[in-house]
Amino acid sequence: MGTFAVVGTGVIGAGWAARALAHGFDVLAWDIAPDWEAKLRASVDNAWPALERLGLDPKADPARLSAAESLEALCREADFIQEAAPERLALKRRLLAEVDAVAPSETLIASSTSGLKPTTLQADCRHHPERVVVGHPFNPVYLLPLVEVVGGERTAPESAHRAIAFYTALGMKPLHVRREIDGFLSDRLQEALWREALHLINDGIATTDEVDAAITYGPGLRWAFLGTCLAYHMGGGDGGMRHFLDQFGPALDEPWTSLEAPPLTPELADKLIVGTARQAAGRTVRELERQRDDVLVSLLQTLGQHDEWPRRSEP
Repeated sequence: MGTFAVVGTGVIGAGWAARALAHGFDVLAWDIAPDWEAKLRASVDNAWPALERLGLDPKADPARLSAAESLEALCREADFIQEAAPERLALKRRLLAEVDAVAPSETLIASSTSGLKPTTLQADCRHHPERVVVGHPFNPVYLLPLVEVVGGERTAPESAHRAIAFYTALGMKPLHVRREIDGFLSDRLQEALWREALHLINDGIATTDEVDAAITYGPGLRWAFLGTCLAYHMGGGDGGMRHFLDQFGPALDEPWTSLEAPPLTPELADKLIVGTARQAAGRTVRELERQRDDVLVSLLQTLGQHDEWPRRSEP
């Protein structure tokens, strides 16, 4: 792959651009938002110090970022096209159909959607829908390695395999979601936690900072290298998961969680807004991003020293 193209340059699109640049690719971008190019370059500049700490490809250079004159021009020059438009189904379907109509048949097209099924997204692609996949990343895309790769009913298996190979070249950890499902894997797990957090805040049991502390100082640190299932296997001691299930399985019948989300009332919204503003403590989003990136780089560097740890089994 020579040129990586990004269609849509918001938070996710900018993250894709920064990651590809850091791995020595030429990046071509296009958007319709006002001043999008200046905002994109500012986002890349903000991410670059963290990428430098993590380690750059010898060919990495922000100057390899270019702005396409039009969507058509981008499609003609790209070897891999990553759509990162807002999460609106009609918009994404129309955009992917336009890209499919112009891009050469061998060019892969991936959507950054966080939960829309690829079969629905590729429905209006009349030329080569077999090369359309979902490549769902996680913010910040330039640091977090996970990308969920999902094919639709009309996606050729080789397209998913080619996408996985390309994302691997971007220093990512592709996870092939072999069965199409709304929300894929990671977002469904995050959504369950978010719903429970809303109940705890709505019911006055905890504030936003207390909910976050309950994760960051406990299971969040463990999840960074173990995940949930392997951590619980270890929780069973020498008996492993079997003993863990025997001991704690009955707790699943207890009313510990309330997965149906509470109504997002003005009162609940105010608790969330005021609470997170207090947590930010006057820091701008850019300042918070840099602090987050410093912590993530340190974690990634530490985990890289223990890469032999069995994080997940292969199918």
